[in-house]
Amino acid sequence: MDDILEINYVETEENSEYENLIESVLKKCFEIENMDKLGLYVSVTLTCPSYIRKINNEYRNIDKETDVLSFPMFEKVEIDEMIKNQNNIVHDVLGDIIVSVARVREQASEYGHSFERELAYMIVHGFYHLMGYDHMTEDDKKVMRAKEENVLEKLNITR
Repeated sequence: MDDILEINYVETEENSEYENLIESVLKKCFEIENMDKLGLYVSVTLTCPSYIRKINNEYRNIDKETDVLSFPMFEKVEIDEMIKNQNNIVHDVLGDIIVSVARVREQASEYGHSFERELAYMIVHGFYHLMGYDHMTEDDKKVMRAKEENVLEKLNITR
């Protein structure tokens, strides 16, 4: 793994193809956001529905499974300041992204695109949550979606 990614598996099989895809997606995210020299990395956990449900309940008090969870380590203003000043942070975690592989598979089928496209989207989506973006209002959603689609387009990952 590159030093932008730490990958963990919980109750799901290891898969080098997933790792390669996730690494390329995160590299592009860091590059586009001018963060590739900051020394930050993302911890990604690939898991099963029951584990992501447990984490969702434990940390968000929502007792149901979901597709992706993100746990940022910085406030958006802190990240914006790092990018502006290009402060070098020595091997610090930007945050954690947890993905339910089974949900990715289901949603890819439901939306009519590849598993790879859906997994890439989950990683990009999680990354932008780590960056402080959200989709609670329609305006915020437009900003976040445009950023997500830009990354996927640059990687030529289409629907």
